[in-house]
Amino acid sequence: MTVVRQSVDAPTGARLLSSRKIVPIVVVVCDSVMIYSAFVLAYWVRYALKVGPHIQESVSFSGYQPVALFLLGIMIPLLAVKGAYRSRLSRDVVDEAGLIFSTATITVASIVVITAMLHDYQYSRGVILYVWVLVIAMVVLGRALFRSVQGACFRYGIGVRRLLVVGTGDVAKMVMQSVVARTDLGYRLVGFVAHRGATQVEDFGRFRALGTVADVPALVEDRLIDEVIIALPASAHEEVWPVLSLCERHGVSLKLVPDLFEMSLSRVEVDDIAGIPLLDVQERPLRRIARAAKRVTDILVAGLVGLICLPFLLVLGALIRLENPGPALLRQVRVGKDGRRFTCLKLRTMRPDAALLQTELEGQNESRGPLFKMRDDPRCTRIGRYVRRWSLDELPQLWNVVKGDMSLVGPRPPLPSEVERYDERHLRRLEIHPGMTGIWQVSGRSDLPFDEMVMMDIYYVDNWSIALDIRILIRTILAVMTRHGAY
Repeated sequence: MTVVRQSVDAPTGARLLSSRKIVPIVVVVCDSVMIYSAFVLAYWVRYALKVGPHIQESVSFSGYQPVALFLLGIMIPLLAVKGAYRSRLSRDVVDEAGLIFSTATITVASIVVITAMLHDYQYSRGVILYVWVLVIAMVVLGRALFRSVQGACFRYGIGVRRLLVVGTGDVAKMVMQSVVARTDLGYRLVGFVAHRGATQVEDFGRFRALGTVADVPALVEDRLIDEVIIALPASAHEEVWPVLSLCERHGVSLKLVPDLFEMSLSRVEVDDIAGIPLLDVQERPLRRIARAAKRVTDILVAGLVGLICLPFLLVLGALIRLENPGPALLRQVRVGKDGRRFTCLKLRTMRPDAALLQTELEGQNESRGPLFKMRDDPRCTRIGRYVRRWSLDELPQLWNVVKGDMSLVGPRPPLPSEVERYDERHLRRLEIHPGMTGIWQVSGRSDLPFDEMVMMDIYYVDNWSIALDIRILIRTILAVMTRHGAY
């Protein structure tokens, strides 16, 4: 395909095109350096530091070079076959670590078999063991360093792709929210357009409405669009082909979200009858066995973390009471699973008369919908601001998790006054236990509008898995450390 764009945009397109080709090469080089470094370090630990049993016969470093060649010659191609050098938006640290672990294990096992068959002398088993452990650690570290450098480049606008989303449904909104929340993806969202039949197109929260599909040609040329994601319903798919043709002519990348009645692919399995593909729709994942596994995990993790944090919580409670009269522990009635009310525990971060003052501050509410949020809330105490910044006020909720009122991960527990203003769609958030953290808390925290919070909570209800919970917990730690969106 010949890449042709407006002259003003050609340098940008060429730069992005070349970066997509260069990035996999850089990652391969980075992996190779880390793999060989792990081999050198393993040899040094075994023979220089003499970690392990006494060595009967020493093998020189040059004598181990065949092991290094096998290590590089097997692991790099195997990573390539497994897709480690393909750009995948869904891949995160957990996915990469798992991929590297399995690849390193297969590689080292292959080296053990090959060296046993081809050599008349025995390599140190300690070196092979250290190679296995260090290769996993070093390659994961190398990937993390590369992602950090790449993320820094994205923050300075280097290599960032300008994205246009075509569609206004829940899937399109979820795509936009995910793109904004994941700066590491390297996108800058320009806005979205609706299908041709839309009568009125309005902004969705922070996302700008730029017209309809008919306006895409002008947007591609005038706004220097580098990539388009189409998330249209099946009824509007006839509008895809003109956009596809336009993107081909202008060298713009295009991704298409399949319309499966707006269901997640986690609920769809591909089957066939005599070669005819069938989509087998599965029931929602949070059923009896899954709920039991989630509950056991909640009890074990919350109980352990609660015991560790108990002395720290006592100190915080004493400081809160010293600064401001009143109880250190705040007890709030919240709405849980199936609309049942429970007492939610939090460290008090506001003045005792905060509820009364909220009426006076309603005009300064910075959140849309039933939530009340203020970036500089005058009701907060000095210690309270610090506690909220680091999300320490939510640690007492570990007791709610142990009791079964809440889960570690789930939708935010709403106030009864908020639930009274819910519409039918919002009530789906109450189908599972609320959580101390959730998918929207790690995607912007207090910066997200209410409609986006609801949309992401519903996504979590439909797509729950243990792997998703692990990702959310890891990203929660990172969000707390960076204090992004916390106030």
